Amino acid sequence: MLEVIERPSTSRGSTVLTPHEARIERGEPLALVGDAAQSKRIRIQKMLEGFREKPIRLNIDRARLLTESMKATEGQPMVLRWGKALAHILTHHPIHIEDEELLVGSAGSAGRYAVVYCELVGPGRFYTHPHELVASKPGEPILITEDDVRALKEDILPYWERNAYHQATMNALPEETRRLMERIFVVTPTAAGRSMLAWAHDYGKVLEHGIGSIRRDAAKRLEALDPIDTAAYVEQRPFLEAVCVVCDAMIAFAHRYAELARSQAANEPRKERRRELLEIADICERVPEHPARTFHEAVQSQWFIQTISRLEQAIGGVVGNGRIDQYLYPYYRKDIDEGRLTDEDALVLLESIWIGMARSTDVYAKPGQPSLTDGFAHWEATTIGGLTPDGQDASNELSYLILRSKREFPLHYPDLAARIHSRTPNAFLHAVAETIKDGSGFPKLFCDDEIIPLLVAKGGTMEEANDYCVTGCSETKMLNREGIATGCAWINLGAILEMTLRDGRMACYGDGLVGISTGDPRAFATFDEVWDAFTKQVENVIQHTFIQQYVSDTLKSQHIASPMFSMLHDLCMESCTDIHSGPIDGALYLGFFDVIGFGTVIDSLAAIRALVFEEKTLTMDDLLDALDRDFAGHEEIRQLCLNAPKYGNNDAEVDRLGHDIEECFTRLAQKHTTAFGGELDLRYVSVTSHVPLGALVGATPDGRMAREPLSESISPSQGRDRKGPTATLMSISSTKCAHYKERAARLLNMKLSPASLVGEAGTRKLMALIRSACDMKMWHIQFNIINRDTLLAAQEDPEKYRNLLVRVAGYSAYFVDLTPALQNEIIRRTEHKF
Repeated sequence: MLEVIERPSTSRGSTVLTPHEARIERGEPLALVGDAAQSKRIRIQKMLEGFREKPIRLNIDRARLLTESMKATEGQPMVLRWGKALAHILTHHPIHIEDEELLVGSAGSAGRYAVVYCELVGPGRFYTHPHELVASKPGEPILITEDDVRALKEDILPYWERNAYHQATMNALPEETRRLMERIFVVTPTAAGRSMLAWAHDYGKVLEHGIGSIRRDAAKRLEALDPIDTAAYVEQRPFLEAVCVVCDAMIAFAHRYAELARSQAANEPRKERRRELLEIADICERVPEHPARTFHEAVQSQWFIQTISRLEQAIGGVVGNGRIDQYLYPYYRKDIDEGRLTDEDALVLLESIWIGMARSTDVYAKPGQPSLTDGFAHWEATTIGGLTPDGQDASNELSYLILRSKREFPLHYPDLAARIHSRTPNAFLHAVAETIKDGSGFPKLFCDDEIIPLLVAKGGTMEEANDYCVTGCSETKMLNREGIATGCAWINLGAILEMTLRDGRMACYGDGLVGISTGDPRAFATFDEVWDAFTKQVENVIQHTFIQQYVSDTLKSQHIASPMFSMLHDLCMESCTDIHSGPIDGALYLGFFDVIGFGTVIDSLAAIRALVFEEKTLTMDDLLDALDRDFAGHEEIRQLCLNAPKYGNNDAEVDRLGHDIEECFTRLAQKHTTAFGGELDLRYVSVTSHVPLGALVGATPDGRMAREPLSESISPSQGRDRKGPTATLMSISSTKCAHYKERAARLLNMKLSPASLVGEAGTRKLMALIRSACDMKMWHIQFNIINRDTLLAAQEDPEKYRNLLVRVAGYSAYFVDLTPALQNEIIRRTEHKF
């Protein structure tokens, strides 16, 4: 329930706080919410004690073992090398069982950890520059020892620097493309920052059939290979051998935990804990080798797959949980009906997954450094709701239970995503709205009425599209149909605008051309000439973006393979092809590129059109001189720019510019075919890249100062949407080129005032707003329900507010873990009242 309190820090006296804000104000420790939850789930409560006080241990065991194996297998087929490497890791990686655990399996040490993915050494991925590695000091949030540093510098990183996928890709690019890619943050390739794009596994397949079934199928097919059929024998044999090796290792990995549990039970004085350890041992001897029979076995099997996936490869945004309320529901329902399980028991097991995920932290850069994924971003997307493959509403009792857990579980795990459609039951939507009102930013919402028809237009069947799951911050996947694996690029639209206004140059890069020469805008007599120059810069950047993606796709299989992932993918297994090798028969390759600064550039072009060409208030020379000086001495011009028409206010003329920008990109995307015969779609997902990308861009005609953040994702520029949330939705809807299928996620952040959502009437207003978003076919929408004063107070007293969660961009993070630039950007976002 939203609370009204007196808070000295606010200038407004009484303030309506969300439940999350109220808990922070009362100084409550990190704990399950409510006495009932704490008393009934004591185990989870104990596991949460001191959780955030524990440092994150940089775990190099996986890096050390991977390197050992890869050195020993040079010259062998890549998929077999990675299969043997994973087996080596699963055989020798240290294991442990923590007190109170019912689910076992970890990709790191006890407590919180971060896996080092040494194969991705290069810009954008590694914790810091390898040559700058030093042991951590007491009190630092990341723990790395002198021994770790020595091993990384002497044994591990030198090998991977010689075999770096990133460097191989850069070396293979045409000179003009490489030159643009080297202009940091103009185009930012991400292929070498992750082994593959955000994905989830087909957990239901493992729960229903077991890994042993996959192993038997691979062995049978291996035995049936005809040596006379040379192509099949040479191409399929390494894959099938790798699958057999990996399956054996996965089963043995689980059995290692069974042995450890029995060993601990033999020395455990507490009768109840001894019983639990023996039960853990029994379960680990059964799953994931065999089909799961109970909810506990199903959850443990899922967790083993998730853990092993972390040890195999760096999936972008972390491996997802898929449609968890669908594949776990039969086991939940059966155990409930047979009296073997209560809702509290189920919550303990689910929240054991949440804690396991929270222990594994994805670290790209040192805390406090500007990055593309600020604040330990994570997207282990956990999908609930939506439709069944045959088109019926999919929400069930487990969906509601997971929403309850999200309201009571205090960490920002899991990254909960709810699918909403026109027939979503009011009861489910009400539970979603109440969860959003708690104020921690969950769940994020995906609109089936937009996504499903688009997936069908791209080649999916209706059943496949209905069954999509959310992956990453705002991606979707048809798990056994899609084949895209390689990370794509971020395009700095603000940089393209600056190149348009500087004849292909950027102030931060001096006098040399970054783009192409399109003429001095002072000589442009009409806005159409500005637009023509802008689209030519876009075309040049897109051309080189597509070239680098083609090279990245084709070189990937020479460096990376993922046999475990591939054996769980129907089409990979059917064709005996690793997911990274491609093209895979029947697979849809639906890649994308992200455009960053959409709102900034719409507003800038609108200002140029209005002030220079329509109203003639300014000359182009006046405007460019003010931009060159970052508006110093030109405050009057800046005010004119700030007060020009803005995107996000349902202004048809301004929104049409956004539509035209989108059409420029989608038209070019429609003409392009990827290396594997797929498409690259336009997407607007900035994560936190709009902050460092904005730091590259000078002042812009919308009134933005130099080096300030660009607008994020599809959202209007910070503070510029002033006519309410419905007007914002109308603007966003108007910019969409619905007649093109070469488009993907449009991530929308919306901040709402808690005072607007008080009581049942507030819940109903939020439900109506969500229905409107679906009616207008938004792809995605997520809400920050938080007071501006709370954020300002957190900047003043970070220790008091260290557990304050905010919605960032497709994920929630602790506000105090964000860089000051990102904190300020979130504060500046419009707080809608309605």
